[in-house]
Amino acid sequence: MNFTNKTYIITGAASGLGRAVAVELSKLGANLVLLDLNSSGLEETKKICRQNACVTLLAIDITDFDAIKRAFSENDWGGVSGFVHCAGIPCIAPIKTLSYETYLRVMQVNAFAALEIVKWFANKKNHNIENPSVVLVSSVYGLVGSAGNTAYAMSKGAIQAMTKSLAIELAPKRIRVNCVAPGFMHSNMEANISKYFDSAHEQILEKLHPLGMGNPENVAGMICFLLSEHSKWITGSIISVDGGFTAQ
Repeated sequence: MNFTNKTYIITGAASGLGRAVAVELSKLGANLVLLDLNSSGLEETKKICRQNACVTLLAIDITDFDAIKRAFSENDWGGVSGFVHCAGIPCIAPIKTLSYETYLRVMQVNAFAALEIVKWFANKKNHNIENPSVVLVSSVYGLVGSAGNTAYAMSKGAIQAMTKSLAIELAPKRIRVNCVAPGFMHSNMEANISKYFDSAHEQILEKLHPLGMGNPENVAGMICFLLSEHSKWITGSIISVDGGFTAQ
């Protein structure tokens, strides 16, 4: 795969899967526009990308849609070749404790921000007409149920529904839209939610994955494939990259 002279927008690029996608794309020659609220994390991602890669860092709240529009209008990246929405926040809470403000915030980060950036990308003046591609990141919890994960699962189910409808709507523009649904990965998000569980929980998670828990690099490879010419006849697909989690 060769992404030389192509530019890709990645949200959630300060850590985890977003960082892994950025690093992998940079190795394959891509230029990058990296979004995250964590400015120091973005700087760290840039340091481990290809040394001569053209990398734009936007330390921005992706739910501030006016700020995104301003930032995008102030930069000229030419025709952007693709967009990857990796940004996401977890929400582990039984339904009786959920507030409107909590699940609204989860939806804003995990789903609404993706839709806003796709709207921008779909404008013909903003995307490269050669193989434009969008990849949205869902989760196994968009496919299976889990107690205490209703708000998170709702946002990831929304991503999957968006993928299918956007794929049909944008097909006349030759813009492909696909989705990956990862299983549990050793990442910052996994570390952040581990505080809610005892030490035996990770062993349980391992057993839920026949191939064991993964890492962001396992999923980044699939995302790069979906951005590439090798997947040019794939759109509207939800692809599980989960170590066998949903095969059971």
